Amino acid sequence: MASIRLEKIERLLLKELSQVFQQLSRNLFGSALITVTQVRISPDLGVAKVYLSLYMTADKKKLIETITEHKNEIRKELGLRIGKQMRVTPYMTFFLDDSLDYLENIERLLK
Repeated sequence: MASIRLEKIERLLLKELSQVFQQLSRNLFGSALITVTQVRISPDLGVAKVYLSLYMTADKKKLIETITEHKNEIRKELGLRIGKQMRVTPYMTFFLDDSLDYLENIERLLK
């Protein structure tokens, strides 16, 4: 079970990363809509797993690779935003969150 401190940091990272993606998405990722659905951080606050939902894109795996290529820019922007709350900006790994696609598929099958 995660501590209250970790949960607060995860919420902070989720909020700030959402704003970073909103700001950078036009320039770096085209017309794709990127939503941060979940952030999980390690107990030492060094590594964060970021789960993303991607919309309006043909190839989601390619977009995840593009985001991974630009993770240093994303980390820098995040560090500028959370510099007062956290000492170290965590290293991030990005994962595709396909739970909404799975839900839509089940809904379609039940109709």
